[in-house]
Amino acid sequence: MTKTVTPIKLSFTDLTYTVRVKSSKMERQNQGAKKYRNETILKGVSGYALPGQTHYIMGASGAGKTTLLNALSGRIKVDRWAKLNDAIPLTASSFARFGAYVMQDDILFEYFTVREALEFAANLKLRISAQERKERVDEIIKELGLGKCQHTQIGSEMRKTISGGERKRTSIGVELITDPSLIVLDEPTSGLDSVKATGIIQTLHNLART
Repeated sequence: MTKTVTPIKLSFTDLTYTVRVKSSKMERQNQGAKKYRNETILKGVSGYALPGQTHYIMGASGAGKTTLLNALSGRIKVDRWAKLNDAIPLTASSFARFGAYVMQDDILFEYFTVREALEFAANLKLRISAQERKERVDEIIKELGLGKCQHTQIGSEMRKTISGGERKRTSIGVELITDPSLIVLDEPTSGLDSVKATGIIQTLHNLART
């Protein structure tokens, strides 16, 4: 099964995101602060990502990395909206059409095997024949190197069955099942050792270049 993927350029200019937070009692007493204040999480952030490339956002904890990814995937509204291919305004619906978002914490069902999780995603998301869905799942398993664990249950924090790297690749596979043109990942190597993290990054490089 081969699908033509639309090359997507993601660009964003002067993104700003502000939240309203409650001032602490000490701030109100010592600094005369109001009960609520505005806290800027993103301030004038600009950038772009070209087709066929992998890009990495690095920064300290609390720097706003996840907030930026949520903005770029249309999950929150920000000032100065981003665009796809310099023409399509980036909204939740337009991102869903072309992209996929792999969150830091997966929501995989622990009693599914790796293959069953991918098949479940394919049945929900793909409007193609059963044979084509099976072929797509086979492709994902091969691309992500999940062949050895495809019939193993995913497990949970209390019941370890597959490795952290295999679990992360399964999460990526669930989102890749629709063959998106753009994929956004929040901390894809978090909690992995250097060998598994390197494997995940190499997989992402290979996927981008295909």
